[in-house]
Amino acid sequence: MKRNESPLLDAYFVQNMHRIFDPIPVPIILVNKETEIMVINEDFAEYLGHTRDELIGKKVNLIDPNTRFPYVFKSKRPEIAYKHKFSNGHTALVHRIPVLDDDGEVLYGFGMVIFDDLKNLQEVLERNKLLEGKLSIYQEELKNIRGAKYSWDTIIGNSLVMQRVKVMASKSAKTDSNVLIMGESGTGKELFAHAIHNDSKRFDGPFVKINCAAIPKDLLESELFGYEEGAFTGAKKQGKIGKFELANGGTIFLDEIGDMPLDMQVKILRVLQEREIERIGSNKTIPVDCRIIAATNRNLLERIRENEFREDLYYRLNVINIEVPPLRERKEDIELLSLKLMEKLSNSLGHYVSNITVEALECLKAYNWPGNIRELENIIERAINMVDNETIELFHLPQYILVKNQNIYTEIPKIQNLKEAVEEVEKTTISNCLIAVQHNKLKAAKLLGISRTSLYEKIEKYKLL
Repeated sequence: MKRNESPLLDAYFVQNMHRIFDPIPVPIILVNKETEIMVINEDFAEYLGHTRDELIGKKVNLIDPNTRFPYVFKSKRPEIAYKHKFSNGHTALVHRIPVLDDDGEVLYGFGMVIFDDLKNLQEVLERNKLLEGKLSIYQEELKNIRGAKYSWDTIIGNSLVMQRVKVMASKSAKTDSNVLIMGESGTGKELFAHAIHNDSKRFDGPFVKINCAAIPKDLLESELFGYEEGAFTGAKKQGKIGKFELANGGTIFLDEIGDMPLDMQVKILRVLQEREIERIGSNKTIPVDCRIIAATNRNLLERIRENEFREDLYYRLNVINIEVPPLRERKEDIELLSLKLMEKLSNSLGHYVSNITVEALECLKAYNWPGNIRELENIIERAINMVDNETIELFHLPQYILVKNQNIYTEIPKIQNLKEAVEEVEKTTISNCLIAVQHNKLKAAKLLGISRTSLYEKIEKYKLL
């Protein structure tokens, strides 16, 4: 057998690779682009409960139905330290790495089990105390809690209206002025707040967010401003620091500010004017240096007319106004959004779906999207769960979208009353006949096979004079 034939059939190649892999005391596997097992060391074969001869040449999914090698080959991205449960019940941390050629096509897949028992990992961490690694983890967790996660790249959309909004938002990032982001629920207002912070000079400071509508009125003040020890019954012994103090040196994002109670609006106005706060139970003022970004899906001018929102606070917040358009006003972005959502959700769901038919896409574009991008994400996730292959088709979409867009997938003929249909044909026939005989009614009656009296009656009935 020639050396340049398939490695799966090349005994010399397999033998030498096993000589390399067998002494390595961790499970290792090499599969070809068809996910057939080419090389597997004794450690891995034993771990899977088979002999090596039983495994060589078989597709890896026949041995382990939970394998993600097919997904890694399609995404062409490695999975490092990925938690995986094997079909034999073992749970381990594994690497899966696609090996690509010069054209970016998959040649092989390399796999390795790092820890074949997650308890071993915990023992290693405890034994070596890995203080530096733990500190890094804690810092990352703190960043997730107090930092902004999204950037301009996260905000998907090439439509003209979105380009204009992005330009306005990016300009606002260069200043320290207050920003008011307006838009319907589900349009991505929070993403803009994150991106503005990350692109500002405060990017390395905290990004603290609070939903003004989600916190009960009697708890909102303590959340925003904190409290001293013994300030009220049930207060923590050591007191509590508020969101404004946490955001010092960074940005505070007040989401759903249109639902903030009036008495709290007064206190927010004071913070904006004086740049200082007072904890509950204290008469000591604390200076705060934080930028305010607020967002709402309410019409604040209407709220002002209804005496539900303070006009002076509105003008303090509305220094830079950013209006995020609803999805129905930028339907040209739906295709790009759908593809990005498919990529994101496929990765989290472990079900790779990369295509959508023209018919399904047109149906999505015809829909009005009251729930905006949040609703689109929900629809895409549902469709991914329904798909058996890699393509979202029309019948994978929910019925309520199909019903609202029936003309997209079926042409329903107009149903006409039978009597009306007969009269319409009769009227057209008589009219055409009269034109043909130059309105000679005697000739017309003969051609139509009716009496002249009947013809006169029908001419009057259909107003053909």
